[in-house]
Amino acid sequence: MKKCRLSLEVTHWVTSDLTLTLDSEISYDTHDPLAVTVVLDADGERPVRWIFARDLLADGLSARVGEGDVALWPVCDLDGAAPTFCLRVGSARTALFEIPAEPVRTWLAGTYTMVARGTELDGVDWDELVQLAE
Repeated sequence: MKKCRLSLEVTHWVTSDLTLTLDSEISYDTHDPLAVTVVLDADGERPVRWIFARDLLADGLSARVGEGDVALWPVCDLDGAAPTFCLRVGSARTALFEIPAEPVRTWLAGTYTMVARGTELDGVDWDELVQLAE
């Protein structure tokens, strides 16, 4: 089992006039190869943890993706580059975060060297899982 973590500062958009900078962390564990964990306000008194698909994070760096509790989309500058992306979490009460894209792209590439995209379930013993379900 291997783990990969990225610590970074994200901007929490409280209102259009009020933003907060939070220390946050994104992590990946080969024990759960389909998922990433985002911990917002990691050093705060009440950190918030969200677990969602690694592919959702990857796709959200270049296009709007996600429905329900998690949505991501790139934030493009005037030149068309996307130096940041937004993460919206929550259903009844939502929170919006802006995250620098480049460190996440680099970190994500490292997770794909650990477990290549599309091979996450290659080691699953499906017969054993079926027996457990019966």
